[in-house]
Amino acid sequence: MKVRAYPAFSLSLIAAFRVFAGRSGCGILVSWNFFCHANSENAEGETLERIDLNDYDRVVGAFERRFGRAPRWVVRAPGRVNLIGEHTDYNDGFVLPLAIDRAVWLALAPRGDRRVEVFSLDFDRPAAFDLDDPVKEGHDWDEYVKGTAWSLIQAGFRLAGWEGVAWGNVPVGAGLSSSAALELATARAFAAAGSLAWDPATMARLAQRAENHWVGVNCGIMDQLISAAGRAGCALLIDCRSLDCVPVAFPPGVAVAVLDTSTRRGLVDSLYNERRQQCEAAARWFDVPALRDVDRATFDRRAGELDETTRRRARHVVTENARTLAAVDALRQGDAGAVGELLGESHRSLRDDFEVSSPALDAMVRHAAAHQACYGARMTGAGFGGCAVALIDAAESRAFVDAVSAGYQDETGLVPAVYVCSAADGAEVVEHG
Repeated sequence: MKVRAYPAFSLSLIAAFRVFAGRSGCGILVSWNFFCHANSENAEGETLERIDLNDYDRVVGAFERRFGRAPRWVVRAPGRVNLIGEHTDYNDGFVLPLAIDRAVWLALAPRGDRRVEVFSLDFDRPAAFDLDDPVKEGHDWDEYVKGTAWSLIQAGFRLAGWEGVAWGNVPVGAGLSSSAALELATARAFAAAGSLAWDPATMARLAQRAENHWVGVNCGIMDQLISAAGRAGCALLIDCRSLDCVPVAFPPGVAVAVLDTSTRRGLVDSLYNERRQQCEAAARWFDVPALRDVDRATFDRRAGELDETTRRRARHVVTENARTLAAVDALRQGDAGAVGELLGESHRSLRDDFEVSSPALDAMVRHAAAHQACYGARMTGAGFGGCAVALIDAAESRAFVDAVSAGYQDETGLVPAVYVCSAADGAEVVEHG
Protein backbone atom coordinates (compact mmCIF):
# COMPACT_ATOMS: atom_id res chain seq x y z
CA MET A 1 0.00 0.00 0.00
CA LYS A 2 1.40 3.40 -0.88
CA VAL A 3 1.51 6.28 1.56
CA ARG A 4 -0.62 9.26 0.67
CA ALA A 5 0.43 12.83 1.32
CA TYR A 6 -2.36 14.19 3.49
CA PRO A 7 -2.07 17.96 3.34
CA ALA A 8 -4.49 18.92 6.09
CA PHE A 9 -4.83 16.12 8.57
CA SER A 10 -3.46 15.45 12.02
CA LEU A 11 -1.12 12.62 12.87
CA SER A 12 -1.63 10.87 16.18
CA LEU A 13 1.25 9.64 18.27
CA ILE A 14 -1.01 7.06 19.86
CA ALA A 15 -1.30 4.41 17.17
CA ALA A 16 1.57 4.29 14.69
CA PHE A 17 1.85 1.79 11.93
CA ARG A 18 4.49 0.94 9.39
CA VAL A 19 3.14 1.48 5.92
CA PHE A 20 5.04 0.15 2.95
CA ALA A 21 5.65 2.66 0.20
CA GLY A 22 5.09 0.66 -2.90
CA ARG A 23 7.89 -1.85 -2.48
CA SER A 24 9.11 -4.36 0.05
CA GLY A 25 11.33 -3.09 2.82
CA CYS A 26 10.52 0.60 2.54
CA GLY A 27 8.74 1.38 5.81
CA ILE A 28 7.42 4.82 6.50
CA LEU A 29 6.42 5.60 10.05
CA VAL A 30 3.09 7.39 9.93
CA SER A 31 0.38 7.70 12.52
CA TRP A 32 -3.00 6.31 11.74
CA ASN A 33 -5.41 8.83 13.20
CA PHE A 34 -6.25 11.18 10.38
CA PHE A 35 -9.49 13.08 10.60
CA CYS A 36 -11.31 14.82 7.81
CA HIS A 37 -14.67 15.94 6.57
CA ALA A 38 -16.60 13.48 4.47
CA ASN A 39 -15.73 13.65 0.78
CA SER A 40 -12.72 15.94 1.30
CA GLU A 41 -9.95 15.64 -1.26
CA ASN A 42 -6.17 15.52 -1.28
CA ALA A 43 -3.82 17.55 -3.48
CA GLU A 44 -4.39 15.14 -6.37
CA GLY A 45 -8.18 15.39 -6.19
CA GLU A 46 -8.73 11.94 -4.70
CA THR A 47 -11.49 11.40 -2.16
CA LEU A 48 -10.20 10.51 1.29
CA GLU A 49 -11.95 8.06 3.56
CA ARG A 50 -13.53 9.43 6.72
CA ILE A 51 -11.95 8.48 10.03
CA ASP A 52 -14.39 8.90 12.92
CA LEU A 53 -12.09 9.58 15.84
CA ASN A 54 -10.55 13.05 15.82
CA ASP A 55 -8.68 15.26 18.24
CA TYR A 56 -11.74 17.04 19.55
CA ASP A 57 -13.63 13.80 20.20
CA ARG A 58 -10.62 12.31 21.94
CA VAL A 59 -10.18 15.03 24.57
CA VAL A 60 -13.92 15.58 25.08
CA GLY A 61 -14.57 11.87 25.55
CA ALA A 62 -11.63 11.48 27.92
CA PHE A 63 -12.78 14.49 29.94
CA GLU A 64 -16.31 13.13 30.28
CA ARG A 65 -15.05 9.73 31.41
CA ARG A 66 -12.64 11.22 33.94
CA PHE A 67 -14.78 13.99 35.44
CA GLY A 68 -18.32 12.75 34.78
CA ARG A 69 -19.50 15.90 33.02
CA ALA A 70 -19.05 17.74 29.75
CA PRO A 71 -16.21 20.25 29.40
CA ARG A 72 -17.05 23.93 29.31
CA TRP A 73 -14.30 24.80 26.83
CA VAL A 74 -12.07 23.06 24.32
CA VAL A 75 -8.91 24.89 23.31
CA ARG A 76 -6.10 24.06 20.91
CA ALA A 77 -2.65 25.48 20.23
CA PRO A 78 -0.55 24.38 17.25
CA GLY A 79 3.01 23.26 16.84
CA ARG A 80 5.09 24.94 14.20
CA VAL A 81 7.64 24.39 11.50
CA ASN A 82 10.05 27.16 10.65
CA LEU A 83 10.45 27.63 6.92
CA ILE A 84 13.56 29.79 7.28
CA GLY A 85 15.20 31.99 9.90
CA GLU A 86 16.91 29.56 12.29
CA HIS A 87 18.69 30.65 15.49
CA THR A 88 17.84 34.26 14.61
CA ASP A 89 14.98 34.73 17.09
CA TYR A 90 17.14 35.12 20.20
CA ASN A 91 19.32 37.50 18.17
CA ASP A 92 16.34 39.88 17.71
CA GLY A 93 16.17 38.87 14.05
CA PHE A 94 13.61 37.66 11.53
CA VAL A 95 11.91 34.28 11.26
CA LEU A 96 9.34 32.82 8.86
CA PRO A 97 7.46 29.98 10.58
CA LEU A 98 3.99 28.56 10.03
CA ALA A 99 1.66 27.08 12.60
CA ILE A 100 0.92 23.51 11.54
CA ASP A 101 -2.09 21.25 11.69
CA ARG A 102 -0.70 19.31 14.64
CA ALA A 103 -1.59 20.70 18.02
CA VAL A 104 -2.11 20.31 21.76
CA TRP A 105 -5.78 20.08 22.70
CA LEU A 106 -7.24 20.79 26.13
CA ALA A 107 -10.81 20.11 27.27
CA LEU A 108 -11.57 21.84 30.55
CA ALA A 109 -14.23 23.06 32.96
CA PRO A 110 -14.09 25.54 35.85
CA ARG A 111 -13.59 24.55 39.46
CA GLY A 112 -14.88 26.33 42.52
CA ASP A 113 -11.41 26.82 43.99
CA ARG A 114 -7.94 27.95 42.89
CA ARG A 115 -6.64 24.52 42.06
CA VAL A 116 -5.70 23.08 38.66
CA GLU A 117 -6.06 19.38 37.93
CA VAL A 118 -5.07 18.13 34.47
CA PHE A 119 -4.61 14.65 33.04
CA SER A 120 -2.26 14.03 30.11
CA LEU A 121 -3.42 11.35 27.68
CA ASP A 122 0.05 11.33 26.09
CA PHE A 123 1.86 10.53 29.33
CA ASP A 124 -1.07 8.77 31.04
CA ARG A 125 -0.46 10.74 34.21
CA PRO A 126 -2.35 13.36 36.24
CA ALA A 127 -0.95 16.56 37.67
CA ALA A 128 -2.36 19.03 40.18
CA PHE A 129 -1.21 22.24 41.83
CA ASP A 130 -2.50 25.21 43.80
CA LEU A 131 -2.53 28.56 42.00
CA ASP A 132 -1.69 30.30 45.27
CA ASP A 133 1.54 28.34 45.60
CA PRO A 134 2.79 26.65 42.41
CA VAL A 135 5.96 24.71 43.16
CA LYS A 136 8.55 23.47 40.67
CA GLU A 137 9.11 19.79 41.38
CA GLY A 138 11.06 18.37 38.46
CA HIS A 139 11.26 18.34 34.69
CA ASP A 140 8.05 16.56 33.71
CA TRP A 141 5.35 17.72 31.26
CA ASP A 142 3.31 19.41 33.98
CA GLU A 143 6.08 21.95 34.64
CA TYR A 144 5.10 23.66 31.37
CA VAL A 145 1.56 24.00 32.72
CA LYS A 146 2.69 25.22 36.13
CA GLY A 147 5.29 27.51 34.60
CA THR A 148 2.69 29.16 32.39
CA ALA A 149 0.42 29.69 35.41
CA TRP A 150 3.36 31.16 37.37
CA SER A 151 4.24 33.53 34.52
CA LEU A 152 0.64 34.77 34.19
CA ILE A 153 0.40 35.32 37.96
CA GLN A 154 3.70 37.21 37.97
CA ALA A 155 2.32 39.47 35.23
CA GLY A 156 -0.64 40.37 37.42
CA PHE A 157 -3.37 38.16 35.98
CA ARG A 158 -5.95 36.79 38.40
CA LEU A 159 -6.33 33.13 37.51
CA ALA A 160 -9.25 30.79 38.13
CA GLY A 161 -8.96 27.07 38.83
CA TRP A 162 -9.96 24.44 36.30
CA GLU A 163 -9.78 20.73 35.61
CA GLY A 164 -8.97 19.31 32.22
CA VAL A 165 -7.62 16.64 29.91
CA ALA A 166 -4.74 17.35 27.51
CA TRP A 167 -3.68 15.51 24.40
CA GLY A 168 -1.32 16.40 21.59
CA ASN A 169 -0.16 15.13 18.22
CA VAL A 170 2.93 17.32 17.89
CA PRO A 171 5.90 14.92 17.95
CA VAL A 172 7.96 15.50 21.09
CA GLY A 173 11.61 16.36 20.51
CA ALA A 174 11.25 16.67 16.75
CA GLY A 175 11.82 20.42 16.57
CA LEU A 176 8.13 21.21 16.00
CA SER A 177 7.65 23.05 19.30
CA SER A 178 5.47 20.67 21.29
CA SER A 179 6.45 22.57 24.46
CA ALA A 180 5.29 25.93 23.09
CA ALA A 181 2.03 24.32 21.96
CA LEU A 182 1.43 23.04 25.51
CA GLU A 183 2.26 26.43 26.99
CA LEU A 184 -0.10 28.31 24.66
CA ALA A 185 -2.89 25.76 25.12
CA THR A 186 -2.46 26.26 28.86
CA ALA A 187 -2.53 30.04 28.49
CA ARG A 188 -5.69 29.77 26.36
CA ALA A 189 -7.26 27.58 29.05
CA PHE A 190 -6.50 30.11 31.78
CA ALA A 191 -7.80 32.93 29.57
CA ALA A 192 -11.07 31.04 29.04
CA ALA A 193 -11.51 30.03 32.68
CA GLY A 194 -10.66 33.50 34.01
CA SER A 195 -12.24 35.63 31.24
CA LEU A 196 -8.83 37.15 30.48
CA ALA A 197 -8.23 39.33 27.45
CA TRP A 198 -6.31 37.44 24.77
CA ASP A 199 -3.44 39.29 23.14
CA PRO A 200 -1.24 36.86 21.16
CA ALA A 201 2.01 38.79 21.58
CA THR A 202 1.52 39.29 25.32
CA MET A 203 0.63 35.66 25.91
CA ALA A 204 3.57 34.51 23.78
CA ARG A 205 5.96 36.63 25.84
CA LEU A 206 4.60 35.18 29.07
CA ALA A 207 4.82 31.63 27.74
CA GLN A 208 8.41 32.27 26.69
CA ARG A 209 9.11 33.58 30.20
CA ALA A 210 7.73 30.35 31.62
CA GLU A 211 10.06 28.28 29.45
CA ASN A 212 13.07 30.49 30.17
CA HIS A 213 12.67 31.00 33.92
CA TRP A 214 10.53 28.11 35.13
CA VAL A 215 11.43 25.23 32.84
CA GLY A 216 14.98 26.49 32.32
CA VAL A 217 15.29 26.46 28.51
CA ASN A 218 16.73 29.71 27.16
CA CYS A 219 14.59 29.79 23.99
CA GLY A 220 13.69 32.79 21.85
CA ILE A 221 10.19 34.11 21.17
CA MET A 222 9.45 32.44 17.82
CA ASP A 223 7.92 29.17 19.01
CA GLN A 224 5.46 30.76 21.38
CA LEU A 225 4.52 33.62 19.06
CA ILE A 226 3.70 31.49 16.03
CA SER A 227 1.66 29.14 18.22
CA ALA A 228 -0.25 32.15 19.54
CA ALA A 229 -0.63 34.14 16.33
CA GLY A 230 -0.48 31.70 13.39
CA ARG A 231 -2.61 32.37 10.33
CA ALA A 232 -4.23 29.65 8.21
CA GLY A 233 -2.76 29.44 4.71
CA CYS A 234 0.20 31.68 5.53
CA ALA A 235 3.65 31.75 6.96
CA LEU A 236 4.25 34.59 9.40
CA LEU A 237 7.18 36.95 9.07
CA ILE A 238 8.03 37.77 12.67
CA ASP A 239 10.30 40.61 13.72
CA CYS A 240 11.60 39.14 16.96
CA ARG A 241 12.49 42.56 18.34
CA SER A 242 9.22 44.43 17.79
CA LEU A 243 7.05 41.27 17.62
CA ASP A 244 5.40 42.66 14.49
CA CYS A 245 3.84 39.81 12.50
CA VAL A 246 3.13 39.95 8.77
CA PRO A 247 1.25 37.09 7.05
CA VAL A 248 2.92 35.84 3.87
CA ALA A 249 0.76 33.66 1.63
CA PHE A 250 2.14 30.64 -0.20
CA PRO A 251 1.98 30.61 -4.00
CA PRO A 252 -0.69 28.33 -5.51
CA GLY A 253 0.38 24.72 -5.97
CA VAL A 254 3.13 24.86 -3.35
CA ALA A 255 3.14 22.68 -0.23
CA VAL A 256 5.34 22.37 2.86
CA ALA A 257 6.59 18.92 3.83
CA VAL A 258 7.87 18.03 7.29
CA LEU A 259 10.45 15.25 7.26
CA ASP A 260 10.99 13.64 10.66
CA THR A 261 14.33 11.81 10.74
CA SER A 262 13.21 9.64 13.68
CA THR A 263 16.21 10.92 15.61
CA ARG A 264 15.91 13.12 18.66
CA ARG A 265 18.14 15.83 20.06
CA GLY A 266 18.86 14.18 23.39
CA LEU A 267 20.51 16.21 26.14
CA VAL A 268 21.70 19.20 24.09
CA ASP A 269 20.34 22.15 26.06
CA SER A 270 23.92 23.03 26.96
CA LEU A 271 24.90 23.15 23.27
CA TYR A 272 21.91 25.39 22.50
CA ASN A 273 22.80 27.73 25.35
CA GLU A 274 26.43 27.71 24.20
CA ARG A 275 25.39 28.90 20.72
CA ARG A 276 23.32 31.64 22.28
CA GLN A 277 26.23 32.78 24.46
CA GLN A 278 28.53 32.84 21.42
CA CYS A 279 26.05 35.06 19.55
CA GLU A 280 25.77 37.40 22.52
CA ALA A 281 29.55 37.61 22.70
CA ALA A 282 29.70 38.50 19.00
CA ALA A 283 27.10 41.24 19.49
CA ARG A 284 29.13 42.72 22.34
CA TRP A 285 32.22 42.67 20.16
CA PHE A 286 30.37 44.59 17.41
CA ASP A 287 29.02 46.91 20.14
CA VAL A 288 25.38 46.38 19.15
CA PRO A 289 22.37 45.15 21.15
CA ALA A 290 22.06 42.00 19.03
CA LEU A 291 23.47 40.47 15.84
CA ARG A 292 20.31 41.60 14.06
CA ASP A 293 21.98 45.06 14.04
CA VAL A 294 25.01 43.88 12.04
CA ASP A 295 24.60 44.07 8.26
CA ARG A 296 26.55 41.96 5.81
CA ALA A 297 28.89 44.76 4.74
CA THR A 298 29.87 45.50 8.35
CA PHE A 299 30.38 41.84 9.09
CA ASP A 300 32.53 41.24 6.02
CA ARG A 301 34.69 44.26 6.80
CA ARG A 302 35.43 43.19 10.38
CA ALA A 303 34.99 39.41 10.37
CA GLY A 304 38.73 38.76 10.26
CA GLU A 305 39.11 40.31 13.70
CA LEU A 306 36.93 37.62 15.32
CA ASP A 307 38.10 34.21 16.46
CA GLU A 308 37.09 31.43 14.05
CA THR A 309 34.21 29.96 16.06
CA THR A 310 32.61 33.32 16.88
CA ARG A 311 33.06 34.43 13.28
CA ARG A 312 31.20 31.39 11.93
CA ARG A 313 28.38 31.70 14.46
CA ALA A 314 27.89 35.38 13.68
CA ARG A 315 28.12 34.82 9.93
CA HIS A 316 25.24 32.38 10.10
CA VAL A 317 22.97 34.81 11.95
CA VAL A 318 23.81 37.79 9.73
CA THR A 319 23.29 35.87 6.50
CA GLU A 320 20.22 34.00 7.79
CA ASN A 321 18.43 37.26 8.53
CA ALA A 322 19.13 38.39 4.96
CA ARG A 323 17.93 35.04 3.57
CA THR A 324 14.69 35.24 5.55
CA LEU A 325 13.79 38.67 4.16
CA ALA A 326 14.75 37.51 0.66
CA ALA A 327 12.48 34.47 1.05
CA VAL A 328 9.55 36.72 1.91
CA ASP A 329 10.14 38.76 -1.24
CA ALA A 330 10.35 35.57 -3.33
CA LEU A 331 7.12 34.16 -1.89
CA ARG A 332 5.31 37.42 -2.64
CA GLN A 333 6.55 37.17 -6.22
CA GLY A 334 5.44 33.54 -6.46
CA ASP A 335 9.04 32.39 -7.05
CA ALA A 336 9.18 29.03 -5.27
CA GLY A 337 12.49 28.20 -6.96
CA ALA A 338 14.19 31.21 -5.39
CA VAL A 339 12.81 30.27 -1.97
CA GLY A 340 14.15 26.75 -2.45
CA GLU A 341 17.64 28.03 -3.19
CA LEU A 342 17.54 30.07 0.01
CA LEU A 343 16.51 26.97 1.99
CA GLY A 344 19.55 25.13 0.65
CA GLU A 345 21.85 27.99 1.59
CA SER A 346 20.30 28.05 5.06
CA HIS A 347 20.99 24.36 5.60
CA ARG A 348 24.62 24.66 4.54
CA SER A 349 25.07 27.59 6.91
CA LEU A 350 23.47 25.71 9.81
CA ARG A 351 25.63 22.68 9.05
CA ASP A 352 28.97 24.41 8.49
CA ASP A 353 28.87 27.72 10.37
CA PHE A 354 26.45 27.11 13.23
CA GLU A 355 27.23 23.38 13.48
CA VAL A 356 23.80 22.21 14.60
CA SER A 357 22.97 19.68 11.89
CA SER A 358 23.50 15.91 12.14
CA PRO A 359 24.22 13.04 9.73
CA ALA A 360 20.54 12.06 9.75
CA LEU A 361 19.39 15.62 9.00
CA ASP A 362 21.99 15.97 6.24
CA ALA A 363 20.83 12.69 4.68
CA MET A 364 17.18 13.70 4.81
CA VAL A 365 17.87 17.09 3.24
CA ARG A 366 19.99 15.50 0.53
CA HIS A 367 17.27 13.02 -0.45
CA ALA A 368 14.56 15.67 -0.37
CA ALA A 369 16.52 18.17 -2.44
CA ALA A 370 17.31 15.52 -5.06
CA HIS A 371 13.63 14.89 -5.85
CA GLN A 372 12.15 16.68 -8.84
CA ALA A 373 9.15 17.88 -6.82
CA CYS A 374 11.36 19.69 -4.30
CA TYR A 375 12.22 23.36 -4.64
CA GLY A 376 14.54 23.23 -1.62
CA ALA A 377 15.01 21.71 1.83
CA ARG A 378 16.86 22.32 5.08
CA MET A 379 16.99 21.22 8.70
CA THR A 380 14.52 23.04 10.94
CA GLY A 381 14.39 23.63 14.67
CA ALA A 382 17.24 23.86 17.13
CA GLY A 383 19.12 21.05 15.40
CA PHE A 384 21.14 17.97 16.40
CA GLY A 385 18.18 15.78 15.32
CA GLY A 386 14.48 16.06 14.67
CA CYS A 387 13.01 17.36 11.43
CA ALA A 388 13.81 18.90 8.09
CA VAL A 389 11.42 21.02 6.05
CA ALA A 390 10.95 21.09 2.29
CA LEU A 391 9.04 23.30 -0.14
CA ILE A 392 7.48 21.06 -2.77
CA ASP A 393 5.14 20.91 -5.75
CA ALA A 394 1.82 19.92 -4.16
CA ALA A 395 0.75 17.94 -7.23
CA GLU A 396 3.69 15.56 -6.75
CA SER A 397 3.44 15.23 -2.99
CA ARG A 398 2.74 11.48 -3.03
CA ALA A 399 5.72 10.70 -5.22
CA PHE A 400 7.89 12.93 -3.04
CA VAL A 401 6.84 11.20 0.18
CA ASP A 402 7.41 7.74 -1.29
CA ALA A 403 10.79 8.41 -2.87
CA VAL A 404 12.35 10.47 -0.09
CA SER A 405 11.24 8.05 2.60
CA ALA A 406 12.61 5.09 0.65
CA GLY A 407 15.95 6.73 -0.04
CA TYR A 408 16.41 7.93 3.52
CA GLN A 409 15.65 4.53 5.01
CA ASP A 410 17.94 2.77 2.55
CA GLU A 411 20.82 5.04 3.55
CA THR A 412 20.29 5.28 7.30
CA GLY A 413 18.24 2.22 8.29
CA LEU A 414 15.86 4.59 10.10
CA VAL A 415 12.11 4.71 9.44
CA PRO A 416 11.11 8.34 8.80
CA ALA A 417 7.79 10.10 9.22
CA VAL A 418 7.13 12.32 6.22
CA TYR A 419 3.95 14.35 5.94
CA VAL A 420 2.62 17.39 4.15
CA CYS A 421 1.39 20.23 6.35
CA SER A 422 -1.26 22.89 6.14
CA ALA A 423 -0.66 26.27 7.75
CA ALA A 424 -3.11 26.62 10.65
CA ASP A 425 -4.50 29.35 12.88
CA GLY A 426 -2.90 30.04 16.23
CA ALA A 427 -4.18 29.20 19.70
CA GLU A 428 -7.95 29.40 19.92
CA VAL A 429 -11.04 28.37 21.83
CA VAL A 430 -12.61 25.69 19.64
CA GLU A 431 -15.81 25.42 21.65
CA HIS A 432 -17.33 27.53 24.39
CA GLY A 433 -20.06 25.59 26.17
